[in-house]
Amino acid sequence: MFDPDFAGADVVPSPNHGGRREGRSPDMIVLHYTGMPTADAALDWLCRPESEVSSHYMVYEDGRIVQLVPESRRAWHAGKSSWMGEIDINSASIGIEIANPGHPGGLPPFPEKQIAAVVELCQDCGARWQIAPERVLAHSDVAPIRKVDPGENFPWAALHAAGVGHLVEPAPITGGRFFQRGDSGQPVEALQSMLAYYGYALDIHGEFDARTEGVVAAFQRHFRPEKVDGVADSSTIDTLHRLLTSLPRLGS
Repeated sequence: MFDPDFAGADVVPSPNHGGRREGRSPDMIVLHYTGMPTADAALDWLCRPESEVSSHYMVYEDGRIVQLVPESRRAWHAGKSSWMGEIDINSASIGIEIANPGHPGGLPPFPEKQIAAVVELCQDCGARWQIAPERVLAHSDVAPIRKVDPGENFPWAALHAAGVGHLVEPAPITGGRFFQRGDSGQPVEALQSMLAYYGYALDIHGEFDARTEGVVAAFQRHFRPEKVDGVADSSTIDTLHRLLTSLPRLGS
């Protein structure tokens, strides 16, 4: 047992954690959905040694928050992932599982009480570790193609309104020029450069390959969720450009 880092959390210890490598302090928050039929089943799985997975927190549908791993420790939640060149996301982050059946369960909506609890928890962790809004990310952002949670129905706008996460109003879908699998050339290279600069793990080579398609879909799932198809249409590109120009590190 341990004392919770978040004052409102119940403690249910998981054995699945280790030391943060090289004394790394967390400067990211990664949000997941549990993707299981019930919250209790997910909590049980996160606490089983044989699962070899855990998170720092899990948030129930009614807003109850459970802490499984101390924030000072490295929970095993992100798997193989990367962001802005950082490949040990577990050492760099706080992992929050949000109870929701996810895509396997038809992507049901996230209850308001649950999202209010997620906001409060992110605000608390963010203040404690001085986590920048643009470092609050989806599991699908740090592990595109491999993961799709917390999904396109997750209400990022509600978090952003409370100062959690980085967001701009998505550009409307209007048609126009687009890039897709099989295209190549300087415009595709420019797209890859913008996605990589924002943080996505993507090589810049000018070929719109399967990896590029998967990263575009991950970007859409978080920032332009109305249509998630991996096609870089004008709405996707405009949204990405405005997101980049609004980054604090660009001094805007």
